[in-house]
Amino acid sequence: MLILAFVFTILFGIPVYILSFNKNHYKYAYRFVRWWSYCIFFGMGLRYDLTKLSDQKLDKNQQYVFISNHTSIMDIMLMCILCADHPVCFVGKKELVKIPIFGTIYKRICVMVDRKSARSRADVYRRCAEKMEEGNSIVIFPEGGVPDDTSIILDEFKDGAFTLSSKHNSPIVVFTFVGLKEIFPFDNSKGYPGKAKVYFNGILTPSESPKDLKSSAFETIKKTLLKHYN
Repeated sequence: MLILAFVFTILFGIPVYILSFNKNHYKYAYRFVRWWSYCIFFGMGLRYDLTKLSDQKLDKNQQYVFISNHTSIMDIMLMCILCADHPVCFVGKKELVKIPIFGTIYKRICVMVDRKSARSRADVYRRCAEKMEEGNSIVIFPEGGVPDDTSIILDEFKDGAFTLSSKHNSPIVVFTFVGLKEIFPFDNSKGYPGKAKVYFNGILTPSESPKDLKSSAFETIKKTLLKHYN
């Protein structure tokens, strides 16, 4: 992965970085982001199988908040692959800026948050709203990170994605990823090429109660995990 990430970050990162200076050109930069994701995901010997558990269809002209469970770094690449018609910006931790080369590009196209700073967490909503006004959708992994205890199937959700949805009347698209936790875990000594399972759970309508929205999303993903987890 490190070899692929280095090569394709150089190859596709340069045009992404240049295009990122004009907010109207992000849809073009996003094409390179998706190519980067394809090259790394499939180059690692990974595949995915998509199952639709809902007949709902996404509107190409609508901005969404995309969410899923988070168990692997490959969740990022997979989400980009899935979101073909909706250029997405990720809400990610500020620490990733420290990664050479990648960090320079990352801070140009993502909404960074310092989890230790209440001011930074509060400002995320404003910055996400700006991204959505530019025509982009937002990806948030509501668990906020990957728990150290690998036996946890689904960690407690943070409020961010659901508060954003409620404040800006943005529907939430729910996916459940199964298998990436074993195929490409954060433990560097483990992992293998394989096929992950992706379940499209549907679209949640914005609610005036972020708490109810969060509860509904959590139960939806957890139910899918418990049913389909091998």
